[in-house]
Amino acid sequence: MISDFIARKGFYDTVEQSLKRFPVTALLGPRQCGKTSLARLFSPKPENRFDIESPLDLVRLQPDPMGRLASLEGVVVIDEIQLWPELFNYLRVIVDDPGCRVRFLITGSASPDLIRQTADTLAGRVRLIELGGFDLSETGAVKWEQLWLRGGFPHSFLAENGDACREWWDSFLKTYLFRDIQRLAGSTLPAPRLAQLLTLFAHYHGQTWNRDEVARSLGVDTKTVQRYLDVFAEAYLIRILTPFEKNVGKRIRRAPRIFFRDTGLLHTLLRIHTRSDLLTHDRGGASWEGFVVENIVRMLDCGDACYFWRTHGGDEIDLLVPRGDKLYGFECKMAEKPRITPSMVTAAKDLELTRVFVIHRGDARWSLAENVEAVPVTQLLELCAEIKA
Repeated sequence: MISDFIARKGFYDTVEQSLKRFPVTALLGPRQCGKTSLARLFSPKPENRFDIESPLDLVRLQPDPMGRLASLEGVVVIDEIQLWPELFNYLRVIVDDPGCRVRFLITGSASPDLIRQTADTLAGRVRLIELGGFDLSETGAVKWEQLWLRGGFPHSFLAENGDACREWWDSFLKTYLFRDIQRLAGSTLPAPRLAQLLTLFAHYHGQTWNRDEVARSLGVDTKTVQRYLDVFAEAYLIRILTPFEKNVGKRIRRAPRIFFRDTGLLHTLLRIHTRSDLLTHDRGGASWEGFVVENIVRMLDCGDACYFWRTHGGDEIDLLVPRGDKLYGFECKMAEKPRITPSMVTAAKDLELTRVFVIHRGDARWSLAENVEAVPVTQLLELCAEIKA
């Protein structure tokens, strides 16, 4: 049961503007992140909504899908369009007609095929919008602990209680991860082996990725392991953070790091159910880092330009974000009163960072050193606004 509702005004405004400028708008993201609920706000007419997974809606489109869609007016919503790839060609013909009276709002569960289809078939006619779960800008800073523990998927974050939240995640694992991910990967790993793989992914959260080690642990080939990781990344479930490279005379670690984008999914795989579990778990610090990194990336809209830095000598910065000619560093500390470390000082000097921010669980904001500042997670939204200004 959902106990509340959060209006996603930022995304609503973005979609509204896109529909004015582009004949096709595509909402991409994992299942159950709220794509359909958002899309239907723009198309109140039932006759203008189609779900490609629904046999009844498929009947409505047959035997002439192009004629049926071209006859409509206003905003037409098509859910899970990647399941009927031929529709992309029909949409191109429809929107190129000078007499076209329809705008299309399509959704897809972050299928890599969907992205390729839209890029190839609808080039110049479509805007891609990534929709994930809630972030701090939507829930409000006061609910950061709930967001960290439960994750941002609407049914998880808004569940009536912890039991309802766990039930939803159990269902999500069975219906999406153990079914759709297998299909996207083009593989049929036995369910116990796939469960082991997911658990290994969870333990690698925040760590340097080593596919050879994972493959040996599972007794499968490295190509299979890498294919599943790529699918998780393409499905917007895992973020792959690449190393920042700058010639500073030090050997850097070049292997990427992986993070579950949603900590609710991470905690489900790690069997973390309560705040106490989270604060005492040996992966609690890594979870905090992923939570902070994902919120910064989302609120700074820097998904294609964010990095980490780590040398073989141990110097590191959890997240690096370039903004114009400036380079900002972020460290994520689960402590309520973090301290500056030699690693931060060295990284700031070697990389010539504009500023370094240490994001923590406490309440106060204070200076740790010149251009190094401790910032509570409750002020993360304001900090991102300062950087963007």
